[in-house]
Amino acid sequence: MSPTNVWSHFKTITEHKILVMKNCFRVGLYRQGLLHDLSKYSREEFWTGVRYYQGTRSPNAAEREACGFSKAWLHHKGRNKHHFEYWIDFSLNKEEGLVGHKMPLKYVVEMVMDRIAACRVYKGKDYTNRSALEYYEREKGFIVIHPETRALLERLLGMLAEKGERTTFAYMRKLMRREQRKKGSE
Repeated sequence: MSPTNVWSHFKTITEHKILVMKNCFRVGLYRQGLLHDLSKYSREEFWTGVRYYQGTRSPNAAEREACGFSKAWLHHKGRNKHHFEYWIDFSLNKEEGLVGHKMPLKYVVEMVMDRIAACRVYKGKDYTNRSALEYYEREKGFIVIHPETRALLERLLGMLAEKGERTTFAYMRKLMRREQRKKGSE
């Protein structure tokens, strides 16, 4: 393993984490901003990231291509609630099999911030407010996600693409406040 890959991978995941943290702070998700993706620094995820580092896409995709699956991704998505894959489980109706369960709002918002940061890091100067939506649109036909979570994610990514960060973040902040008021009145 090249020392260059160690440093480059560390810089990439740290840049991503800082971008997510700043954006989470902008909508009031302070705890999630601070704790976002800490598992990427774990032995299980970090060294795989170094081994498969390319700088233009997730090392997990390269590991998946090389091994048929990504052990680092399985570790990551099982520990980070902002990934819709974390919420996949069997339905109570056995005939439905595996289904996506509804994600709490705060994790959907963090997921949007995660997608924005990943696109910014990997696309660099080619990033636009449409990047996260375009990435989602390439995968949406293949994912298992709760219908309400899907609808909210698509609404937020669409708003980002059409109206930009300022409007979208203000809307997410408003949703978070409404959710907090609702919980406070229960």
